[in-house]
Amino acid sequence: MRHNPVFELTDPDEIRRLIRENPWATIVSATSGGIVASHYPVLVDDSSDELAIVSHVGRPDERLHEWGEHEVLVTIQGSHGYISPGWYDPSPAVPTWNFVTAHLYGVPEILPADENLRVLERLVDHFEDRMPEPRRMRGTADNSAYADRISAGTVGFRLPVTRFTAKVKMSQNRDEDTQRRIVAELEGTGPYSSEELAAEMRRANPATFGGAGQGA
Repeated sequence: MRHNPVFELTDPDEIRRLIRENPWATIVSATSGGIVASHYPVLVDDSSDELAIVSHVGRPDERLHEWGEHEVLVTIQGSHGYISPGWYDPSPAVPTWNFVTAHLYGVPEILPADENLRVLERLVDHFEDRMPEPRRMRGTADNSAYADRISAGTVGFRLPVTRFTAKVKMSQNRDEDTQRRIVAELEGTGPYSSEELAAEMRRANPATFGGAGQGA
């Protein structure tokens, strides 16, 4: 990812927030057989002070990625969207794309079966908590027995993040009036409106919109 100090994101807590709000990750490995990519939900490992994620892969993805043998790249994609030059002033301009994303690097640690089950249960709870009647992995004896059986087809992992690069590109290089016009359009009813992207723009530009801003 191209380095640009204006948009650089370096605060690990902001990376944790990004993962929590956008848990669907892309995992990329450069293996002896070529480039391999897979997609899985991930969780922040809250049991440790270091930045780390936990999840699972389905067999045989762990073999395709040569799991644990080398570094992998995990991409987290946050809010993003098209920014029209019509939202700027009348001066000549070109469109752009605002976004927040992080590239996490590390070597996966394969979890034993009992820890894999705990991670699977955390994943289920994380997403089921929003449901009106959550279906827990251990909610009934039948569900629990079923989970124990199918878990054999998964491999749990923990990925300590040894380094990361992240970027939050939210029109920080534009003047305050332009930033306000962009947010007004994003919060409107047009074809490229996005309340989530507007919220990220407000967060990334505290001098214009107030608030603590994103760590960098």
